[in-house]
Amino acid sequence: MNKLVLASYIDHTLLKADALEIDVIKLCREALEYKFTSVCINPAFVKLAYSFLKDTDVKVCTVIGFPLGATTSEVKAFEAETSINNGASEIDMVINIGALKSGKYDIVENDIKSVADKCKGKALLKVIIEACLLTDEEKVKACELSKSAGADFVKTSTGFSTGGATVEDIQLMRKCVGKEMGVKASGGIRDYETTIRMIEAGASRIGASASTKIVDELN
Repeated sequence: MNKLVLASYIDHTLLKADALEIDVIKLCREALEYKFTSVCINPAFVKLAYSFLKDTDVKVCTVIGFPLGATTSEVKAFEAETSINNGASEIDMVINIGALKSGKYDIVENDIKSVADKCKGKALLKVIIEACLLTDEEKVKACELSKSAGADFVKTSTGFSTGGATVEDIQLMRKCVGKEMGVKASGGIRDYETTIRMIEAGASRIGASASTKIVDELN
């Protein structure tokens, strides 16, 4: 795998609460230099990132209901719509984790669908299931609900909970969604070796803040 192919898997990510505008600008410049697929930033920075990337191949990705997933569906839908209007073409939303673990599957599916409806024809939707908080049975259910609600991807983690992506979770998620959906590995991916393991396990996208380091490790 060459550097350009590797970079094409990566969402170059900066989601720290104390991120500055200058940090986002640096992120965008790195994404252009390395040719990452997208920058993934908090919604408040979408307009800024879009202003730098609108005439390029690098997409603007943002996070919705982040990082807990515990806001209402109406808020998530509004947040997604606003972000799309501000220039985001990829949306990574967090599911209602408590509802899933309580077996309230209609709530979870409708929550995802409320965002999927805003994304339809305008933005790619990735659903963060926060796998580290779920049993394998719950992971499978989260993937099934994401698929039925019209999402484009399932994603392992926010990177803000008790764990990140694992090879086992990627394999399980890929088995569940088949070839029809993407699988994004995110959380704790900081080197080339781990990145390749995730891709070999079935990940079609990688979320990482150590993106430049990962690519630079490939000689």
